[in-house]
Amino acid sequence: MIRIENLHVTLPSRAGDVNILRGIDLNVPAGQKLGLIGPSGSGKSTLLMVLAGLEPPTSGQIEVAGHEYTKMSEDDLARFRRQHIGIVFQSFHLVPTMTAMENVALPLELAGLGDGFEVAAALLDEVGLGHRLDHYPAQMSGGEQQRVAIARALSANPPVLFADEPTGNLDQATGQVIMNLLVKLAEARQTTLVLITHDPELAQRCDVVATMRDGKIETAA
Repeated sequence: MIRIENLHVTLPSRAGDVNILRGIDLNVPAGQKLGLIGPSGSGKSTLLMVLAGLEPPTSGQIEVAGHEYTKMSEDDLARFRRQHIGIVFQSFHLVPTMTAMENVALPLELAGLGDGFEVAAALLDEVGLGHRLDHYPAQMSGGEQQRVAIARALSANPPVLFADEPTGNLDQATGQVIMNLLVKLAEARQTTLVLITHDPELAQRCDVVATMRDGKIETAA
């Protein structure tokens, strides 16, 4: 599902070029759950942004769901993300003026799909928020907001789901609940999951755990 070959990301600075990713090779089969751990500054979030097509690589090959990113325009990548990729962020990124149902339905509405609200209601029920359809983000706890964000990420039933520190803004108990939910939903849909986390215990819920350091993947087990 995901194939990376000799991936580099280099950013210019006044002091000279900064090598963020330094020759990464990685293969993630369809349906696999990959936990990516490592210290701050190791390149984990940059790797996720590149994999999601949100940041271009300096060099190397990236293939996700059979699509080679270097051969796609920005518009092509945007359409590809809409249909094939879901992203869950640490900070939820919900639209504050929209209800839970409206937030989840938004990607489907933008894609021109007419059953967006029906899908949103079903997904919110699946994540345990069937009673919160008409509530706004400010009326929900952090854990509930993250459940809405997960439902939104899965609304188009993407084959790939990226989660960047999805429990980072939650207490430990709530974080465990959210991680359990992510794993359950990914397994039920046979979704390929790439999880970025500082917590090795959370990463162990995945099939494979890889460690990043200084822009390289050191180990995978």
